[in-house]
Amino acid sequence: MRNEVILQKLYSYSEKLMNYCQGYTYESFSEDTKLVEACVFNLSQMGELCRIVDAAFAECRPEIPWREMNGLRNRIVHDYEGVNLRLVWEIISGDIPGLRNILKALL
Repeated sequence: MRNEVILQKLYSYSEKLMNYCQGYTYESFSEDTKLVEACVFNLSQMGELCRIVDAAFAECRPEIPWREMNGLRNRIVHDYEGVNLRLVWEIISGDIPGLRNILKALL
């Protein structure tokens, strides 16, 4: 997969996450099973893309947390039942908006 396509997909997933969670608090998010599953899926997809991106391409874009997103994917995939919803919420509400802006600027 071309690196530019990966950036586009990462941007798309970040947009989905922000749209899904608009108007939610942590409490309402954590009680909505469908929303949680959709968000966790999108985060895992983002991590998978970060895993397959070309290493040289990633090194030239240190503003994107490639390793951290892949690490989150690994935690989700290998320990789904143990996913920390507070951490998921903090990533979506705190980190994803900035990442989305970075990705938008790169596209």
